[in-house]
Amino acid sequence: MSSIADGLLESLVGLPMWGKVITVIGISMLPFIELRGALPAAINIFDFPWHKAIILSILGNLIPIPFIMILFQHVEKFLRRWSMFDHLFVWLFKRTRAKGERKLQVWGDIGLILFVAVPFPVTGAWTGTLVAYLLKLNRLRSFLCIFVGVVIAGLIMTVVSYAHILWGAVIMIGLFLTLIAIWKVEDLIISRNRFRKDTP
Repeated sequence: MSSIADGLLESLVGLPMWGKVITVIGISMLPFIELRGALPAAINIFDFPWHKAIILSILGNLIPIPFIMILFQHVEKFLRRWSMFDHLFVWLFKRTRAKGERKLQVWGDIGLILFVAVPFPVTGAWTGTLVAYLLKLNRLRSFLCIFVGVVIAGLIMTVVSYAHILWGAVIMIGLFLTLIAIWKVEDLIISRNRFRKDTP
């Protein structure tokens, strides 16, 4: 298994410059992986300087967003003809809508930015775009929020990529604890708003 990984790594390192650029952009376009996977690869595997790595990763992460915003409703309508995809969309939309509504209810536009900016597997530009689609948010306003979130995520991942493994782990744990703190604040704000509504 390690020999396969080593061979793959050698083939990536041996790519011409244009191939490395396309690979970084391509990785950053992928759902779930996105910028958080492309940027460390650009810095640690392809040895790109940080400014080049962050520009390519941000660009790749943003490329699919307008197409998702415009075309996703047609793709959804087509795929829902099959029960398997219909069940998948119901589950995915329910989960994403719950997370997105919570953020936007408390934080507004900053909630969408935070949703994209924190570089964890369940967050990112793809999920942020799905939230904007499900909640029928203004496309231009949503794209600007997603752009800001992607830039912040890029800055975070650049620091993590250059940090020692130990410090990188400390940074990610710190972000995770910050995220938990944000969830707690959301709980308090939502509970207070419900109490005010229920109080005559």
